[in-house]
Amino acid sequence: MIKKILLALLFIISFNSFSQTSLLLSDDATISVFTCGKGDELYTVFGHTAIRIKDDVNNLDVVYNYGAFDFRTENFYGKFVKGDLQYFIVANSYDDFIYEYQMDKREVIEQYLNFSKDKKQELFEKLNTSLSSDERSYTYKFIDRNCTTMVVEKINETVGQKLISKVDDTSISYRNVLYPYFEDHFWYKLGINIIFGAKTDRDATQLFLPIELLHSLNKATVKGKPLVYKETVVVKNGQEKHSFSFLNSIYFVTTLLLLIIVINNRTLFLSYLFILGVLGLFFSLVGFYSFHKELLWNYNVLLFNPIYLVLPFISSKVWFRKSSFVCGSLLFIYLIFMLNKPHLILVLPFIASTAYILWKLNRSKKII
Repeated sequence: MIKKILLALLFIISFNSFSQTSLLLSDDATISVFTCGKGDELYTVFGHTAIRIKDDVNNLDVVYNYGAFDFRTENFYGKFVKGDLQYFIVANSYDDFIYEYQMDKREVIEQYLNFSKDKKQELFEKLNTSLSSDERSYTYKFIDRNCTTMVVEKINETVGQKLISKVDDTSISYRNVLYPYFEDHFWYKLGINIIFGAKTDRDATQLFLPIELLHSLNKATVKGKPLVYKETVVVKNGQEKHSFSFLNSIYFVTTLLLLIIVINNRTLFLSYLFILGVLGLFFSLVGFYSFHKELLWNYNVLLFNPIYLVLPFISSKVWFRKSSFVCGSLLFIYLIFMLNKPHLILVLPFIASTAYILWKLNRSKKII
């Protein structure tokens, strides 16, 4: 974490060093796009996109990066959840930018773009204008506005047409697209999938991931010629495969839920349901609080049901059974709805244990 903060500060400090809107690029100047591999931190798990402008004649080698944010922002996590956290463009030297990825052993692929000298100059000036104007900051949106979409926007704007469009499969959902990124991060995978709502189940028509941009650039043409005329691997992927961790797996959750069932204690059962209810209430409210559309209409509240909050306080056996029957019915509807969702396997242990606990509590003669 300290390293990330220092690097962010370094980006900010170096900001003024590259705001050279009056500089004329030479004929030898090159424009390229970096596609960076994923990291272990949640905000790096999808990779990164940046633009490099190199001109040896002018002793210029700058990387423009739309993915910077400041951990020191007041109420940082609150703003992130709400969806009004400001990201901004920064410029840094090529060496400083690449150093971070070399340290993390994250792959960096560079694609050189077939731009005319005029278009190189125009893009260079647009990026520098963004550095020194109100365009510098933008409100981050997970799918609709991020480091990749900003690069696409700038390139298309410079060319004057929709040169770059998504070429990857648009018939699968955003949730299916994102699912493989969490292969070694069970808790990230579980958390993201239960907090994301219906929007992520729509067809993934928006180009928003770095790897998608890489594929799209390779298919794009300008005046009948390939947009990318050269591709190189700047940093090889040197990350070691994650070893199996029981605590970072579905087996840990399943074991914990089985332990709750085996203990077979009414107070423990009601406490478990109460915790699910708290989570459900949070999922319900955060969708209305947040500007992230991905959090709206979260059907996972049928599993993490806010009704569970009242079950421990119902003293009437009749009303308890009616309430638990409603909860059980909603749980069944949720199971049916989930049959074609990629995260079914993640929530199946919760579905099974919750159904058993509701059934067990209904059979019990004791209410309070």
